[in-house]
Amino acid sequence: MKKKIIAASILSASSIISIYIINRVQHFLYTSENILTCSENNYYKWRFGKIKYDKKGKGTPLLFIHDLTVGSSGYEFHRLINNLTNEHEIFTLDLLGYGLSDKPSITYTNTLYEQLITDFIKNIIGKKTSIVATGNAVPFVIMACHNNPDFFEKLIFINPQSLYSQNQIPSKQTKILKLLFETPIMGTFIYNVLNTKHTFEKTFIEEYFYDKSKIKEKYILNYMEASQTYGFLAKYSFASFVGKFMNTNIIHALKEVNNSILMIGGAKKKDIETTLENYAYYNSSIELEYIPETKHLPQLEAPDKILDKIKWFT
Repeated sequence: MKKKIIAASILSASSIISIYIINRVQHFLYTSENILTCSENNYYKWRFGKIKYDKKGKGTPLLFIHDLTVGSSGYEFHRLINNLTNEHEIFTLDLLGYGLSDKPSITYTNTLYEQLITDFIKNIIGKKTSIVATGNAVPFVIMACHNNPDFFEKLIFINPQSLYSQNQIPSKQTKILKLLFETPIMGTFIYNVLNTKHTFEKTFIEEYFYDKSKIKEKYILNYMEASQTYGFLAKYSFASFVGKFMNTNIIHALKEVNNSILMIGGAKKKDIETTLENYAYYNSSIELEYIPETKHLPQLEAPDKILDKIKWFT
């Protein structure tokens, strides 16, 4: 019996060591090229961690806020920035838990990001600011605008999260899932298994782009690196995302926001017309536009068409 216990202990220890090595190897492979870092990076020392941001151009301030999916960062807007610097002072950030910003082991919520955006505008931009936000970032921008209207100008939302999805609050099952991802070594291993290069390629082909011939290898590599920066700490925002902790009901705020709002949908994205029309139902001042032959990331797939919409609206 004693020999069996010793053998089982050795096997368990060996498995843990092997998993740890696999985690470290994946981290090294995904981050070794260091493609996210550039000389223009700035950092805002926020109370929960350092927030990486870029600043370019002159004119009225325009802040770009990326999606909350794994691997997301300010990079998703890189094809737009240099074409707007003559009209706007451009700010592009990586949200806490994403890209090159700090990734503390905390629970990430809609309220946390609402506070971050408000503080960033107040302390870094210092002026009333227009926003361009994607997907799951849209709800906390709406909440921030509702609660601090003096900080916000015009709002442009690209493929916002559906109102139905936003109402899916944490359940017993999603809380357990979050705890699973947050466990040492094994949680990191599961996170890595779910977020391989193949996974990112599949997501780009099936969800992000309509025309897969426009997907560039560097897009995939950038998302891969962003998903592994700071090693095991990268999993905490993902754990909160899949645990539904970033969701909140925004209908009350949506009804009362008085800012000019433009919502842009990728015409080939599933159910996007229903999603945008639901927003417009609660706020009749919302203008709707669709970008043909695109899905979730038209700012990468058809940047010229997005630029036209931004220049026209702002």
